[in-house]
Amino acid sequence: MPEIELSAGTVEYEDTGGEGPVVVLLHGLVHDSTVWRHVIAELRTDHRLLAPTLPYGSHRRPMTRPPTPDSVNELIAEFLDRLDLRDVTLVESDCGRAQTVAARHPERLARLVLISCEAFDNYPPGLPGKTIGLACRVPGGIPLMVRTLGLRPLRRLPIGLGALTKRPVPDEIVDGWLRPLRTDPAIRRDFRHYGTHVRRTELLEAAQGLRYFDRPALIVWATEDRMMPREHGRLLAELLPRGRLVEITNTRTLIAEDRPQRLASLLRWFVAEG
Repeated sequence: MPEIELSAGTVEYEDTGGEGPVVVLLHGLVHDSTVWRHVIAELRTDHRLLAPTLPYGSHRRPMTRPPTPDSVNELIAEFLDRLDLRDVTLVESDCGRAQTVAARHPERLARLVLISCEAFDNYPPGLPGKTIGLACRVPGGIPLMVRTLGLRPLRRLPIGLGALTKRPVPDEIVDGWLRPLRTDPAIRRDFRHYGTHVRRTELLEAAQGLRYFDRPALIVWATEDRMMPREHGRLLAELLPRGRLVEITNTRTLIAEDRPQRLASLLRWFVAEG
C-alpha cells in the first residue's frame, strides 16, 4: 500500500490509479480503508479511487503529531493538496470530517457525498460513539474496549458492530481493524488523544459553512440507522444549496458493508451526472 508523509505523520492509502474521475473515500473510527473494499471493486474500472487510512485507531503508522478531529480535517485537505488531486468527489461514511473540509477547503472538490454520518449535534454519535469517548477518558478503557470487540461472539452487541451493520462483517476484516489498537501502545495514544479532543460544536460550525458549498452534494442515508438520526439526512440535503437525498433500505450506518452494490451504483450515477 502506498504512503505519503504529511505534516502530522505518515498516511497509508489505497489508490487504484487510472484516468477516471477522482473519488476520495473517508472511513470512520476503528475502521481502515478496507471498509470500502466492495465499493472499490465495483468502481475501479472507470474511476480513480483513493482511500486513505486515517488515524482513527486502525492505522498502522503512529502519528508524529497527536491527532484531533480538527487536525484530521487539515490532514485530509493536505492529502488532497500533496497528491494534487483535482475535481475530487469527496465521500465520507460514519465520521463527519468531510463536512468541515468542504466548508473550509472546497477548492479541490467537485462534489460531496455524505453517507449516514455524524452531523449537527449528534457528535459523538449513538451508544458506540459515547462508549468510545468514555473508553478514551477512563484509564484502561481502550484495552477493555478492544478486548470486548476482539471476542467474536460479542461483536454484534449494540455497543459495537451490531449498531453499525445488519450483517456480520467478516472476522478477518474486524481483526485487521482492531490489531493496531491491540498491539501498539503508540496507536492507543493516538486514539486516546483523538477521542479526548472532540469539540462538540465542530459539526454545528461545519453546517453553517455547508450553506455556501455550491457544488453538487449527495446525501445517502440508511433508513434503519441506529446511530445517525434519519432526519439529519433530510436536514443536510436542505442545508446544501445543491443537495439531494437518497435513502437506502435494509442497511444500518455502514452502507458500504450492508449494501455496497447499491451504494456503488449511486456513486457512479452521481459522478457521471454531476
